[in-house]
Amino acid sequence: MNKKQKKMLIRIIVAAILVVAFSLLPIEGYVKFGLFMIPYLVIGYDILKKAGKGIMNRQVFDENFLMAVATMGAILLGDYKEGVSVMLFYQIGELFQSYAVGKSRRNISDLMDIRPDYANIEKDGKLEQVDPDEVEIGSIIVVQPGEKVPIDGIVVEGSSTLNTSALTGESVPQDAKCGDEIVSGCINMSGVLKIQTTKEFGESTVSKILDLVENASSQKSRSENFISKFAKYYTPAVCYGAVALAVLPPLVRMLFMGLSPEWGDWIYRALTFLVISCPCALVISIPLSFFAGIGGASKAGVLVKGSNYLETLSQTKYVVFDKTGTMTQGVFEVSGVHHNEMEEEKLLEYAVLAECSSSHPISKSLQKAYGKEIDRSRVTDMEEISGNGVTAKVDGVSVAAGNEKLMEKLGIEFLACSHVGTVVHMAVDGKYAGHILISDTVKPHAKQAIKELKKCGVKKTIMLTGDRKNVADYVAKDLGIQEVYSELLPGDKVSKVEALLANKTEKEKLAFVGDGINDAPVLSRADVGIAMGAMGSDAAIEAADIVLMDDDPLKIATAIHIARKCIRIVYENIYFAIGIKLICLLLGAVGIANMWMAIFADVGVMVIAVLNAIRALFVKKYEM
Repeated sequence: MNKKQKKMLIRIIVAAILVVAFSLLPIEGYVKFGLFMIPYLVIGYDILKKAGKGIMNRQVFDENFLMAVATMGAILLGDYKEGVSVMLFYQIGELFQSYAVGKSRRNISDLMDIRPDYANIEKDGKLEQVDPDEVEIGSIIVVQPGEKVPIDGIVVEGSSTLNTSALTGESVPQDAKCGDEIVSGCINMSGVLKIQTTKEFGESTVSKILDLVENASSQKSRSENFISKFAKYYTPAVCYGAVALAVLPPLVRMLFMGLSPEWGDWIYRALTFLVISCPCALVISIPLSFFAGIGGASKAGVLVKGSNYLETLSQTKYVVFDKTGTMTQGVFEVSGVHHNEMEEEKLLEYAVLAECSSSHPISKSLQKAYGKEIDRSRVTDMEEISGNGVTAKVDGVSVAAGNEKLMEKLGIEFLACSHVGTVVHMAVDGKYAGHILISDTVKPHAKQAIKELKKCGVKKTIMLTGDRKNVADYVAKDLGIQEVYSELLPGDKVSKVEALLANKTEKEKLAFVGDGINDAPVLSRADVGIAMGAMGSDAAIEAADIVLMDDDPLKIATAIHIARKCIRIVYENIYFAIGIKLICLLLGAVGIANMWMAIFADVGVMVIAVLNAIRALFVKKYEM
């Protein structure tokens, strides 16, 4: 408990003791009124203050106003004990709710406790702690055992194991050695690492994750917006209803029936009606349910940028995948050089130099196979042709490296490759020089991910890729993906997704899963975009609504499970809270419900709804 909660607990205990003590004393009249006002003010002065501020600001109709009117009314009618007790139990409910929300926030804060306090810079043989914001790109930072990696970079010295659980939700440590890329937010577990930074702190992984979590609550779901609008109209309606209940029946009895008006009885019913009507359970539990759902997803290594995306994900019936880096490792290796007119090493050298400015995984695989330092000064006139490949001059010789479309565009006859994989056709000095076969491997959980999505009720899985048809068909068949479209340009992917969106119903949602820069437009166009967070490009992560921190496609099914559980809890709370309140309001209006039932209808329902909401924070093992 924090100081504020402890203070409230003391107020509750003091007020409860005073109510019990004064109830036992043989007192009546003004003395009784004066004594009971002491515990009432002890427990309710802040509610009265908030109600007064609301009236001054012309924002009258809220739960504070309802509580103030109902309890003060009960006391003025002589029901001192009930009036104080209503305020007492209301504050107990508020304390419980405050504790529950605080616990939920602490769980998420502990989970996301990855913000580094400092970065170590080595100066004159000594380590100096500086603010991570002050570290420039290309600086060498030192991370000692037990410290957090403050900024993304490449290991230039040392080896260690890293705890990535705060980022990925996985407890298995990862090895890091010289030359490995390393993301901020990990905890160094063993050896000393020297890291050359590749990003500024503000652009690093840890900053982006924290920004996503901190801003997630600003993106409200339709359910939350409904509750806000509901409370806006509901509260004034019940206040006017309570006034009508207090005034109209006595007037009818007096003027038309010739009976005693019984003002006290009807005013008591109206005050009971007000206490019952307080919408706390809905106003508190619905946002808390979504907050807990986002926290539960974060715990599983799935970052959701807002509760609106959680709601959309729960309705997902179509899942569209990119191939490379999403369903496959994206770690390409040169597996052969075929039909070459020159030495393999020379052809590979031309390919590497032509592709030297590209960040595409294929370019990296060529560089890895070449294994030598690249002299970029040998390359001129480089041009990247989107979806086709590259052309350049290497040592003054024209070189083209790309797919079959590039060869056709340049009017060069080529030989097709019968092997499954990505083929880089090479033309040197205007003549076909052979092709390089590059193979990619399917991710370990990719096949299981498709099975789990079908179990989740996903109607159709689709793969969109710029890769060759035979490669795409082979991967899709191997994984069990129902539809596949290959040899697509980035614009073609958008067109395909738009066609899929046009052919589904409004309630059925489409998710797109990708990792590359060219996936960013599609991620934005889909109902919900899911990006791979570890290997994915900054543009993809920025455009996506949901980020998978460990690039595991199996987490898509996990995210859907969590989203559906969260939405189920939200609707449980809505139906439960409104149902109980309607029943109790009817009973209160006809005089069956008293203040004690009103307390249950308000505080009791709120406590149950909040307890139910907290369930969204806990993710079952099968969901992980």
